[in-house]
Amino acid sequence: MGHPDQRFDVNLSILFTELPLLERPAAAAAAGFTAVELWWPWIETPTPPQAELDALKKALDDAGTQLVGLNFYAGQLPGPDRGALSVPGEESDRFRANIEVAADFAASVGCTALNALYGNRVEGADPQVQDALALENLVLAARAADRVGAILLVETLNKPESPLYPLVSAPAAIEVIDKVNAATGLGNAKFLLDLYHLSMNGEDLSQVIKAYAAKTGHVQIADNPGRGAPGTGTLPLERLLDELKDAGYPGRVGLEYKPGDRPSADSFDWLPVSARAAR
Repeated sequence: MGHPDQRFDVNLSILFTELPLLERPAAAAAAGFTAVELWWPWIETPTPPQAELDALKKALDDAGTQLVGLNFYAGQLPGPDRGALSVPGEESDRFRANIEVAADFAASVGCTALNALYGNRVEGADPQVQDALALENLVLAARAADRVGAILLVETLNKPESPLYPLVSAPAAIEVIDKVNAATGLGNAKFLLDLYHLSMNGEDLSQVIKAYAAKTGHVQIADNPGRGAPGTGTLPLERLLDELKDAGYPGRVGLEYKPGDRPSADSFDWLPVSARAAR
């Protein structure tokens, strides 16, 4: 695969997980990457001690890696949860407690994209109440992101793997994004277009790209079936990334795939070393 025009980053919450968190930026750098992204690393707490935030910043700086995407607190992820912001009660409170912490950390490392996972439907909770809570929390998150010069991302997941997550189509996420932008007037809520999740939902990927490239703030890829590296499944990822480029998407492409039963560093053979560093 060529990909001479793409700007890639590595998701350190799914790749290099054989290493402790603070060793992963250096491992990504050793593999030739200079841009990385992360799910919220502290799944137990939305408000980790400042020393732990400082240690992660130092690890990123020492490795010469730029953090280009960060999730807000999202509950147990990986695990049963798919975000916290629409879950009434304690989880919503934890998301709110995290907003300024995540935004301040993003500012400290120059990260300009914050991803807010919507959260699962909860048994016994009115979906309309959950959606109203979600909009309230997303508006707060969009304002915090704007304060630090970042965009807010809203992501579609896939129904087979996330059956309780309500945003399982591109139009469903776009509808939420439009509501957030209408409520804030900031225009900084954008679509996180994940080609793996959309393909698992059976969406027409070329059509989604055409329709929503202008509203897309970040792209993630994995092959399907299997969620492995490009070339391990049947998705025409090179062609789809070219279509994104042609549709005017200038941003980064996050590698959010499972390395399989080999070390993460061995899973990048599809991508020439010369195409790995951030440009």
